[in-house]
Amino acid sequence: MLAKAQGIPADEIIIDLEDAVAVAAKDEARAAATEVLAQWRGPGVAVRVNAPRTPWCHLDLAALGAPDDRPASIVLPKVESAGDLAFVDRLLDGVEAAGGRSRALRVQALIETAAGLGGVQEIAGSSPRLESLILGYADLAASLGGTRDLDAWLPAQEAVLTAARSNGLQAIDGPYLRVEPDEGFRAAAARARDLGFDGKWAIHPSQVEALNDLFRPTDAEVERARAVVEALEAAEHGAVSLDGQMLDEAVRAAALRVLARADAS
Repeated sequence: MLAKAQGIPADEIIIDLEDAVAVAAKDEARAAATEVLAQWRGPGVAVRVNAPRTPWCHLDLAALGAPDDRPASIVLPKVESAGDLAFVDRLLDGVEAAGGRSRALRVQALIETAAGLGGVQEIAGSSPRLESLILGYADLAASLGGTRDLDAWLPAQEAVLTAARSNGLQAIDGPYLRVEPDEGFRAAAARARDLGFDGKWAIHPSQVEALNDLFRPTDAEVERARAVVEALEAAEHGAVSLDGQMLDEAVRAAALRVLARADAS
């Protein structure tokens, strides 16, 4: 599976050491992941480590923080407080210093418990390593209880998106939990895109092409975004008009997000 994953046309592959691995196989899975990472030839890659307070989190971080290049980031599951990220920061500081790593390992925080959702604003501003917030639906549904349709997830999506944007982080929507890219999948992915999420996890390779199509800006959107950035760079004042529309730094920020999505695609 790890060898096959390198040919999937996703922006990033997540190697999972947490829920996908049985307790008895944690050490074996960690060793297999580090071996593959040393020869990785695929797209960007991150590793979902085991959660803080488990017997394996510190072992995962020690194994992944020493190599100098791969992975660029880890996904930290079940983040519930700034203290979880402080633990990771301190441990990685030591591991990286001992291994001579030249670039700090980045962290992506999975928000997938009621406590994590309640503290998402504090979490988002708590670590210089943090690069994204990811909304994890399966565990969050279990933590909150009850059943939820697409509209019922809107408050959680907006909380994660607002926390990410107010702290300069990427906001990633969690996976649709069925394999087929069916009507429900497309509705969920379109909702995430329209809200402003930077991307969405795929749970199966069959979903990747559809997600790329949904999140990839059109040629017209890219052309408009470039024109906005160029017009503001050429302006002598804080605001400028382009084709009858007043542009300012807020419009520039939106244009830069469009260009970033285009580059990723």
